[in-house]
Amino acid sequence: QVQLVESGGGSVQAGGSLRLSCAASENIFSMRFMGWYRQAPGKQRELVAGISRDGLTNYADSVTGRFTISRDIAKNTVALQMNSLQPEDTAVYYCNAAQNRVNYWGQGTRVTVSS
Repeated sequence: QVQLVESGGGSVQAGGSLRLSCAASENIFSMRFMGWYRQAPGKQRELVAGISRDGLTNYADSVTGRFTISRDIAKNTVALQMNSLQPEDTAVYYCNAAQNRVNYWGQGTRVTVSS
């Protein structure tokens, strides 16, 4: 079973930046997909950014140009660099990994952006 541990959340003012990191217990190159999701209070969990095994990335329209997903295969980590943060980015952010038709989730890390 893959274990995912997020870090890097916190509180920041609008316009600021945060970097989230997700450490996987297994070789991330074995994952078909890894991504960052978020869930704001009262809203459904949504995909923010993802990266495939081949290194292709995709982003939600709301974060395109502000967020960047990257991975370090040697360290088995996936990061989410978040710039120009806005109050609407406030949510719990979850790391996700898909392997052999099974989805794995981290415990989540909270991001709060104040105006």
